[in-house]
Amino acid sequence: MKGVMKWFAAAALAALAGGGWFVWNRYFSERANPSEEIYKVRGVDLSAHNGDIDFERLKTEGVSFVYIKATEGTDFQDRNFQRNATGLKRAGIPGGAYHFFRFDTDGEMQGFNFLRALHGREFELPPAIDVEEWANADGPGTGKIMRELRVMLDVLRQGGYEPMIYTNKDGYERFVKGRLERVPLWICSFTDPPLDDGREWVLWQYSHRGEKEGIKGYVDLNAVNPADTVYMNPIIFGQNVAK
Repeated sequence: MKGVMKWFAAAALAALAGGGWFVWNRYFSERANPSEEIYKVRGVDLSAHNGDIDFERLKTEGVSFVYIKATEGTDFQDRNFQRNATGLKRAGIPGGAYHFFRFDTDGEMQGFNFLRALHGREFELPPAIDVEEWANADGPGTGKIMRELRVMLDVLRQGGYEPMIYTNKDGYERFVKGRLERVPLWICSFTDPPLDDGREWVLWQYSHRGEKEGIKGYVDLNAVNPADTVYMNPIIFGQNVAK
């Protein structure tokens, strides 16, 4: 989930072209910093690129939930999915799984691929579909992408799941706003508030550069919307996030 990598590249070019170190440093210093008093329930999301995770150590870091990458496209499964799913269960950390949506492949088959990974595993959190332009095909138009995405959503619903959409601000404007208003939203944003149009969201990914014991290198950081009292089932977090 590195949908802002294009932004990173643009910032780097600006720095080299004339903005210098000031521009580069300013971008990285202006990170969202959600209030811990308001956003009490925090979590991370992981994939194979994070390497082997020590979930017992991670549990001591105040991590209330973890999303792990399960699948991508029509036939790919993250190589650490099985290991991460088992590690979550053993550590007793509430978890969920996500699928990276490919723009250039069949939505129905992507849905089946995700369902195969979910089958037989009990996750406390609803599945998520990662929809973003970064690392995706440039060719398909928005109309085609939306048709295939809606098909995948239907496949998951028929399988007994109510999925949410993960995306960044660019993806929100292109794929979600005015199109998937009723689908729960997991938004990647480095501003506070994460969206300025009043759209409700469930999860906020506010950093790609978090650091946690049990994880080598940077990790994505997330917070639950304190207004959410139903979809993320706050009971599993052992606290009432509405307060």
